[in-house]
Amino acid sequence: MDHFVAGTSPMQILALTTPGANFASDDAFGLDTVANTLYVRGFNQTQLGVSLDGIPMGGQGFHNWNGLGVDQMEIQENISSLTMSQGAGALDTPSAQTLGGAITFTSADPSDKAGGQISQLFGSYNGFRTFGRVDSGKLNASGTKFYAAYARTDQDLWKGYGDQQEQQANFKLVQPVGDRGKITAVFDYSNFEQYNYLSLTKNMWQKMGRNTTYLKPNYALAKEYAYYAQNGGVPAGLEGVLSNDEIGDYAYDGTQTQRNYLSAITGEFQLFPNVTSKTIAYAHVSNGDYSATNPFLISPTSQVPMAMETGHPDVRRLGFVQNFDIHAGHHNDIKTGIWYENDRFNYPMMMYEDGVNTPHSSIADFKNGTTWWADSFNTNTFQFYLQDTYQIIPGMTVEAGFRSLLQTTHGGTSVDNTSTLSSWGVYYSHPASGNLTAANAFLPHFNFDYHFLNQHEVYFDIAENMRAYDYSAQSSSGSPWSGLGSASNPAQTVFDENKKSLRPERTWNYVVGYRFNSHFFSGSADFYHTDYYNRLAAITSGSTGNTYSSFMNVGRETMNGADVAGTFRPLPGLAITNSFSWNDATYEDTHLPYNGGYVNIKGKQQVYYPKFMYKADVSYTWHHATFNFNTTYTSARQMTYTNDEQIPAYWTSNLNVAYDFGKVGFAQSLKTSFGITNLYNQNYIGGVYGAASVAGDDNANLFVAAPREFFGTVAAQF
Repeated sequence: MDHFVAGTSPMQILALTTPGANFASDDAFGLDTVANTLYVRGFNQTQLGVSLDGIPMGGQGFHNWNGLGVDQMEIQENISSLTMSQGAGALDTPSAQTLGGAITFTSADPSDKAGGQISQLFGSYNGFRTFGRVDSGKLNASGTKFYAAYARTDQDLWKGYGDQQEQQANFKLVQPVGDRGKITAVFDYSNFEQYNYLSLTKNMWQKMGRNTTYLKPNYALAKEYAYYAQNGGVPAGLEGVLSNDEIGDYAYDGTQTQRNYLSAITGEFQLFPNVTSKTIAYAHVSNGDYSATNPFLISPTSQVPMAMETGHPDVRRLGFVQNFDIHAGHHNDIKTGIWYENDRFNYPMMMYEDGVNTPHSSIADFKNGTTWWADSFNTNTFQFYLQDTYQIIPGMTVEAGFRSLLQTTHGGTSVDNTSTLSSWGVYYSHPASGNLTAANAFLPHFNFDYHFLNQHEVYFDIAENMRAYDYSAQSSSGSPWSGLGSASNPAQTVFDENKKSLRPERTWNYVVGYRFNSHFFSGSADFYHTDYYNRLAAITSGSTGNTYSSFMNVGRETMNGADVAGTFRPLPGLAITNSFSWNDATYEDTHLPYNGGYVNIKGKQQVYYPKFMYKADVSYTWHHATFNFNTTYTSARQMTYTNDEQIPAYWTSNLNVAYDFGKVGFAQSLKTSFGITNLYNQNYIGGVYGAASVAGDDNANLFVAAPREFFGTVAAQF
C-alpha cells in the first residue's frame, strides 16, 4: 500500500494489483460511496464475501443495508493485509452474498513497543488528509497493549459545489491470556459527509462535457430545469442536445452523510493441544441522511417545482462467529464453524420544502419533515461449514467441505402516505411487503493444490455458491421489494406473483491454475469457468420522475475467463509486472420480458464488466528512494442487456515517488511522498451505480472519473 497515495481505498489498491479485478470511481481516493464500483472475475462488490478480522462485512456497495464498506471501517494504514480467495469457494467466510469468492482484510495488531505515527497530505482541490496513531506498547507483564488511530480526509469536489469529508477512528486492544490464547477488542467509527457528483447518461457526458454536475449554487437555473422536467420541453439552446428526460436527470443538490459504529470482541484459545477456537461477537450500527433535490415534486407552501427528498437509513446488526480448527493426526486439518446474524433495517423517506428564494439544506435541519413512506426489514442469517484439508504427500493437499446457508427476510413498506400528499405532487411509490427465504443445505467446495520442484505450483478449485436475496428501499432497484409495478399494476401484486417464481442466485465455479516463483521471475496463469443459475436482475423503465423496475430471473449466464501475470526482477530493487485478463460472460435467456413482448439476449455480454484488461506496474527502490508507475487498460463495458450501447474503453495511469530520510531528530523515520493520479488526464467513465436498461441510453447511472490530481505527503514514525 506504500506505492499509492495515502488514504486510497483498499478496494482500489486491490484492483490495481490483482489480475481480473476492476475498480472505478469518480474521486481520486476512491472513497465516494455512491460511485465506487468493484468487479472481480465478473462478480461485483455485492457478490463477494468480505470480512475484517473474521467479522462479516456484507456487500460492499452503496446502500449497504447488511454490512459496512471497508473504507468506512478501517483506516488504510491499519490494514496489514488483504487477500482474494484462490477460487470462488470460501467456506469459512461468514457471508450470505458470496457467489464468486471472498476478500479478507486483516488489521494490524498493536505494537509491542510504545510509539506513534503521523502523516499529513496536501493535494489538488484543497485536498488534505491527517492521520495519527498512538501505540501503547506492552503495558504490563501479561502483555496488554492497544492502539488508537484517527484519520480525516477532506477535498473539494473537482467539479460543482461542495466537498467530501471522511473521518475515521480505530481502536484495538489485545490482551494475551497466558500462553493459551488472547482476547481482542475493537471499536471502529466513521463519519462520511459527502456532496455528490451527478450521475449522467452517456449522451449528457458526450454533449455537455466531463464537468456536468449538480446545478448548485444556481438556484434559479435549478427551478427552471425543474419546470421543464415537469411540464415538458427543454431550456432554450438545448433543443436536440438533451431530451426532456435528461433535463429531469439534473437536480439542484445531492449529498449523503453516513455514521458508522462497529465493535467486536474476539477470543482465540487453544482448548486442547490439537484444537483451537476462535469466537467473535460483534455489533454494528449505521445511520445517516441521504438527500437529493427531487425536480418532480412540489413544495406546497412556496409552490417551487421541487423539494428536498431525504432518506434516513438505520441499520443494526448483531451476530457471532464460532470457528474450531482441529488437527487430526499428521495429515488432516479439520475446520468447522457457525455464524448467526440478526439485521434490522429501517428507511423512512422524508420530504422538506424548498423556499421561493432559498432551498432547504441537504445536510442539516431535518426536524420538520413530512413522511412520504417508510420501509422496515428484519433478517436472520445462519451458516454452518465443515472442511477437511488432507496432506497427501509433502506439498500436495486436497481440501473438501461444504457450507449450509439459511436466510429469511421479513418486511417491506411499513408506511405509505402517498394518497394524502397530493399537494406535494407525489407519484406512485411502489409499496410492497412480504417475506422471502433463501436456503441451501449443501454447497460443496473442493480444492487441490500441489507445490513441486520448489518453484512450481498447480491447483484447481470447484465450488457451488448461493447468494441470498437483497433487500432495499422501495425507491431503489435491484431487490425483490424495490421499484416494482405501477399505479395500474400495484407493486404488492407484482411482488406476490414474483415470489412464486424467484429463486436465489447460484453459481458453479471452476478454476485451474499454475504458478511459478524464482528470484528473477514470478508468473501465474489460470482459467476459470462459471455456470450462473437464476440470474436475478433489475431492469428499469419509465420516466426519470417515476422510474419503475422489473426484478426478474433473466435465466442462465455462462462465463469463461483467464488471467495471466508475470513479474520480472532484472535488477536489485526493480520489479516489472504485466498482467492480462480476458472474460467472456454471456447471457443465455431467449425470452426476456420487455415493453409488452420479449427480447432475445442469448450471447449478449454481461453489463458493466470489461471483456479485456491489461495492467502494467513498474516499481524501483534505490537506497532510500522508491518509484512506482502503474497503468491500466479497460476495454469497453456494455451498458444494456441488448448490448446496443457501450461505455468506451480507457487507459488510466498513476505515478508515485517517495524518499525515506530515516531517523531525523526524535522521529525514528521521516518519509515524504508525491503522487499523481490519472497521470495523462484521461476523460472517461469510471463508476456505475444503478440498474441497466434493456436497450438505449436511458439511465443516468454513469460517473465521470476524476481528472489528473497531485498529492504530497509527509509521514513520521516515533
